[in-house]
Amino acid sequence: MGLLSGKATCNTHGQDSSYFLGWQEYEKNPYDEVQNPTGIIQMGLAENQLSFDLLESWLDRNPDAAGFKRDGRSIFRELALFQDYHGLPAFKKALVEFMSEIRGNKVTFDTSKIVLTAGATSANETLMFCLAEPGEAFLLPTPYYPGFDRDLKWRTGVEIVPIQCTSLNGFQITETALEEAYQLAQKRHLKVKGVLVTNPSNPLGTTMSRNELNLLVNFITEKNIHLISDEIYSGTVFSSPGFVSIMEILKDRNCEDTQVWNRVHIVYSLSKDLGLPGFRVGAIYSNDDMVVAAATKMSSFGLVSSQTQYLLSALLSDKKFAQNYISENKKRLKQRHRKLVSGLEKAGISCLKSNAGLFCWVDMRHLLSSNTFEAEMELWKKIVYDVKLNISPGSSCHCTEPGWFRVCFANMSEDTLKLSMQRLKAFVDSITTTLHNQSNHQSIKNSRRRSLTKWVFRLSFDDRMTGER
Repeated sequence: MGLLSGKATCNTHGQDSSYFLGWQEYEKNPYDEVQNPTGIIQMGLAENQLSFDLLESWLDRNPDAAGFKRDGRSIFRELALFQDYHGLPAFKKALVEFMSEIRGNKVTFDTSKIVLTAGATSANETLMFCLAEPGEAFLLPTPYYPGFDRDLKWRTGVEIVPIQCTSLNGFQITETALEEAYQLAQKRHLKVKGVLVTNPSNPLGTTMSRNELNLLVNFITEKNIHLISDEIYSGTVFSSPGFVSIMEILKDRNCEDTQVWNRVHIVYSLSKDLGLPGFRVGAIYSNDDMVVAAATKMSSFGLVSSQTQYLLSALLSDKKFAQNYISENKKRLKQRHRKLVSGLEKAGISCLKSNAGLFCWVDMRHLLSSNTFEAEMELWKKIVYDVKLNISPGSSCHCTEPGWFRVCFANMSEDTLKLSMQRLKAFVDSITTTLHNQSNHQSIKNSRRRSLTKWVFRLSFDDRMTGER
């Protein structure tokens, strides 16, 4: 062990989180309709597989893009030899225009302020390296994506301090929660460098309100710190209220000529909106020239391949396709979301009202044996091992209330979702039956005890009356 670094031997990656352990159990026994119909159904993976047919249809109609050709002539050699960490200009242009389209063209983005990264994981970590020193802190509202414990902390040495949000107001950020988190960091002698939020939220599946966004801008202005807005789910908003980007808030407040303009940074990716996590396409958008320059240099450690950029620049530059995809994908997400909510309701389970994302924040508090995180883990293990559904427990997302779970709905077929709900309903029914039987058994015991008490009292009374006569 002495031959290895502390980084290699430390246990701070977060791999032992129940979030990742659920994946491991799924991989040992994955559900397959034909090969393994009793296997574990993966509902812990936020993947968007609902609109692959649209992408595949476009590829069929545009063979030159997939074949790395331009005007019928191969450019394979050109793409294979070219690798500039600034990225292909055509792709960066197509990407920022796609980002604007998702935001209803209410804001525009400058290609000179965007840095390409190998997915949002790389983008978030790169921003940590740019904005904070080891031992400094970022504030994150709970519940938050479990992977942030790895992405933000593991290699950077940055600390996460939770902004404690609760179900009392739908887990929205409040001024009090922000200030309490800041004070907690100070008590731990941590210098706060910024706040990081996901909008739309992972795992809540909700968009942030204008009030929350304005609250955040006020807070970082007062504290003179940064704000990172992770907006990788911005194209998945399927119901009102609509998505409001932090960039839109800054424009509305005329922040262009203020210091806060350079302290707000956006993370984006095509993993969720286009359903292409395997392509590893992410981006940092910042108005700070020094952040852009530093992040560009760091991107050498996680570049997007030229072949990927060429293919996607052609796809995203097709405006008609891009607009149709965004619209149709939202319709499909809304329909699938409705089916999950309906299935949960039939099982007697509710969830937080949501309007975005690839998952629901599900309330199973009534199924806990006690109001503890130990009971949450006990329930989670039953659902994974007995019900054969991999879902993510709220504790893995640092939720402060036991009994909440993230359940994904867009990474499977409709039939598989239906089966998962049938399994869950059978499980809940069995719990309800058990509790009902226990209740009846206890009622009978209580009734017998009362009858015995009455009999003893009557016997005692009769004896006393006989003695008096």
